[in-house]
Amino acid sequence: MNARILLLAVFLCCLGIENDKLHADAFPQQPAYQALPCRAEEVEKYTAHYISNPIVIDGKLDEENWKTAARSPRFRDLIHGTETHFDTRAAVMWDDEYLYVGYWIEEPNVQATFTKRDSPIYRDNDVEFFIAGPDAYYEFEINANATIYEVLFFWEKEFERNGYSMMPAFDRTKPGVKPFNGVGYKTHPRGKRIGFWNWDYPGLKKAVHVMGTLNNDKDRDEGWTVELALPWSGLEILAKGSSNQLPPKDGDIWRMDFSRFNTYKDSPPSKDSGGWVWSPHGVWDSHVPECFTVVNFRKSTE
Repeated sequence: MNARILLLAVFLCCLGIENDKLHADAFPQQPAYQALPCRAEEVEKYTAHYISNPIVIDGKLDEENWKTAARSPRFRDLIHGTETHFDTRAAVMWDDEYLYVGYWIEEPNVQATFTKRDSPIYRDNDVEFFIAGPDAYYEFEINANATIYEVLFFWEKEFERNGYSMMPAFDRTKPGVKPFNGVGYKTHPRGKRIGFWNWDYPGLKKAVHVMGTLNNDKDRDEGWTVELALPWSGLEILAKGSSNQLPPKDGDIWRMDFSRFNTYKDSPPSKDSGGWVWSPHGVWDSHVPECFTVVNFRKSTE
């Protein structure tokens, strides 16, 4: 009996290693999942389909492509993975020039205060988008005023080892560059990061559409929608060190995070952290790329 148990344990161990290997292939150079707050098998997966019709970036998400795009499940709590009291969903599409991201945000009282670019948008109700490569990841935030906040982060070791520190665009002595060690999760196995708050995504297009009246608490709003178009050319720095092509080839995989942060929380017994996300992280921190949704790019319609 003991021998059988031992053989079963070895088999299950090997199976777990293989599953981790398959997941690691989708995200090169990632550390072991055992040291991270989310489980590999629980990370959400999504297929982003190629489109051939043009998209007008006006925030309305009313083109047929958006109407037929597969939307995410309803966002869940960032920490607990529990249900949320308002609906939030996202979808991804692409063509040879752009990556397109759309958000549908249920919000009965749409509010936004910041109007200056790179203000602390996270202090408003906002939605956020992250996309990660092997050595770096990009953070984007937007509020209902269509005011945005952007940062490009590198892992410190890769920043020095892979030559980014030699590039004039990433001079760490310039204003807007500083060390970063996460938000709530300070023990990431890859160590510390360096953030470039002075970096702007080249050619980014964005728009917001409010279904109601902004900053008026005397009526009830339906919510707001966000529409983004990110040129593939702007992702060259994130594609470095991976097998991904720009634009993607059929079957390429990127890791992306889609979230919403609120200035309010639902009352107990709800476990509402105020942060809602497509794929929960298990900690109060959006900066864990291994917990990002796995997005598979497909050119065929099958």
